[in-house]
Amino acid sequence: MSSPLANAIPPASSSQGALLGAVVECPACRQIIGKLFGDGATCQACASSITCVDGIYRALPPDRMLHFSRFVAEYQSVRGREGRGSTSSDYYLALPFSDLTRRNHWQWAIRARTFAHFEHQILPRIAALNPRGADILDIGAGNGWLSYRLARKGHHPVAVDLLDNGFDGLGAARHYFSDLTRPFPCFQAEMDRLPFAPRQFDAVIFNAAFHYSVDYEVTLAESLRCLRRPGIVVIADSPLYRRSKSGEQMIEERKIDFRRRFGFSSDSLRSKEYLTRRILSDLARGRSWKWQMEKPWYGLAWALRPLKARILRKREPSKFYLLWARVEQ
Repeated sequence: MSSPLANAIPPASSSQGALLGAVVECPACRQIIGKLFGDGATCQACASSITCVDGIYRALPPDRMLHFSRFVAEYQSVRGREGRGSTSSDYYLALPFSDLTRRNHWQWAIRARTFAHFEHQILPRIAALNPRGADILDIGAGNGWLSYRLARKGHHPVAVDLLDNGFDGLGAARHYFSDLTRPFPCFQAEMDRLPFAPRQFDAVIFNAAFHYSVDYEVTLAESLRCLRRPGIVVIADSPLYRRSKSGEQMIEERKIDFRRRFGFSSDSLRSKEYLTRRILSDLARGRSWKWQMEKPWYGLAWALRPLKARILRKREPSKFYLLWARVEQ
């Protein structure tokens, strides 16, 4: 029997080489399509297409686009009103180490310290899997800052996000491309239905994104499907609590705050929103690996937050640990 890859035919109009080393699959019917060329590709099984529009591969079927439409609209509204993005490429090239607008400085300061810890403690393990440059899936890529940093280090990232706008979504990735030898591919897709054939990446990184999952088991299983063996999965900058009660309180506080500031609760998706050690343990149960927990240093004020919360009799504050696992089987 011939391999499904043998029947994958790139578009006849494309005269350039494949833009993506990984093999893609149809996000609608999950059949193998093959490698992508400049114009995208069409599934021979169901005729669905992955098309390249404005430099972004569109791998979100129409029904899923409709499903996420309210979430995307509300999320973009919030991010716009928070002052995300800039018209200057210098702003994007400075991320995550500096927010040149100063509008969201404290959040980027957290991202910068997370990345620095990741760069020194986890990235070398990923690099060792493929000395010529690791294939890395950046889920929740946003404007592409992490993919840019990885590409600068000689790796081969693929950026995935639902948002495609030009200030905070994948459309903003254009600001990095003049500073790279080869632009990294950008995919508009959902993390529970990734448009990639099995075992295509050395690492999968959830970039402040895992807590947007509506079903952690489904989301994790989908990322593991795309991971080579051995491979590494990373969860970065998702809120972690000691108790579920604290996470639920955070969700309610967030809804109230959003209604006050933006006029809506921003709860169109039933995202899980937080993690606990119990949740992590459940996700690792039955698997041949365990989560490793890295604790970046975010400064004294951040470290004193739990003590301050106890004194003021408030709920425990979230922690932003780096969670990772080496997957062998």
